[in-house]
Amino acid sequence: MIDIEKIKELCKQSKIKWSGHASERIQQRGLSRDDIIHCIMGGEIIEQYPDYWLNPACLVFGHSLNNNIIHVVIGIDDNVHIITAYYPSEEKFESDMKTRREK
Repeated sequence: MIDIEKIKELCKQSKIKWSGHASERIQQRGLSRDDIIHCIMGGEIIEQYPDYWLNPACLVFGHSLNNNIIHVVIGIDDNVHIITAYYPSEEKFESDMKTRREK
């Protein structure tokens, strides 16, 4: 299981890797790297993906700098790998934006 405190510590040490996909997506979605870091530092893990293809990963729920709810998908090893970030929708999540809707 990934621990949010380990992610935060790696972020404080600037051990962050940005995938090309993440950089492209956050720009398209009007987010900044500062929004992503803010989300992580005040966020919580809502899903774990231990068998993610790259390395163990998780979904972090948090807020952007302007207090919008965002999700950040993170992989972790000796670094935090930002995979993607997005604004969750009620189409895929319950109203708490933390609980995934059943398909």
